[in-house]
Amino acid sequence: MDDSLDLIASSKSFGGWHTRYRHRAHTVGCDMVFAIYLPPQATTAPVPVLYWLSGLTCSDENFMHKAGAQRLAAELGIAIVAPDTSPRGDEVPGDPDGDWDFGHGAGFYLNATEAPWATHYRMHDYVVRELPALVEAHFPVTAARAISGHSMGGHGALVCALRNPGRYVSVSAFSPICAPSMCPWGQKAFSRYLGEDRQRWAQWDASALIATATERLPLLVDQGSEDPFLSEQLHPQTLVAAAEAADYPLTLRIQPGYDHSYFFIASFIDAHLHHHARAFAG
Repeated sequence: MDDSLDLIASSKSFGGWHTRYRHRAHTVGCDMVFAIYLPPQATTAPVPVLYWLSGLTCSDENFMHKAGAQRLAAELGIAIVAPDTSPRGDEVPGDPDGDWDFGHGAGFYLNATEAPWATHYRMHDYVVRELPALVEAHFPVTAARAISGHSMGGHGALVCALRNPGRYVSVSAFSPICAPSMCPWGQKAFSRYLGEDRQRWAQWDASALIATATERLPLLVDQGSEDPFLSEQLHPQTLVAAAEAADYPLTLRIQPGYDHSYFFIASFIDAHLHHHARAFAG
């Protein structure tokens, strides 16, 4: 099995290196691009990894360019890996209507079961298994993993952690789609990727999964009070209710005046990096 990497770009940052690679991803059946930031500590010893999952329409570049995470990651000795948000390429079907909220750039970090999506849209397996195996084989990193994300990627981070106990040491999210079964973005994606059986949907819905979680990773969520998607798409109150019912440790911080943008993420990314650093430190 070919697990070679093709270097796309490399830039020094805060004493470490930000690089982008292309590789053939077997779980999604196409070429994929990911970015990795290695802090300066990685030149002398392996470092833990934070996986960042981005939101609708994004790629690996959004977080790395806009969040300003490299400075503190360099101080804390944390690598950051940012995958793309979906499979891409001529062989990968996109939205039949050309909409932005489904298909290319909108993989929802699940494993699709319905044709024609099931062949390529297996982002959960890619993010949870294939990509970490590749990163751990090629870079000076440990097997200590944390996961975070924004919006659709916040949903993905929660689901990856809840479905895979023992896989991550910590989890956090910015403005996550907390109950995709209840919102237009999620309903569109789930009905196409998973079919109309809502029991399947529950297997990929964080607010449903938290009720049966067998692991208690403290969950940090930041949400802007002026987020234009807050009431229709994100439903943090549903996650709060589910966490309270399950006695799951959730800290939800409503940040006054902030929206859904990377200005919001950049304002609070340090708190999330410290959240994960504490978990890495044990």
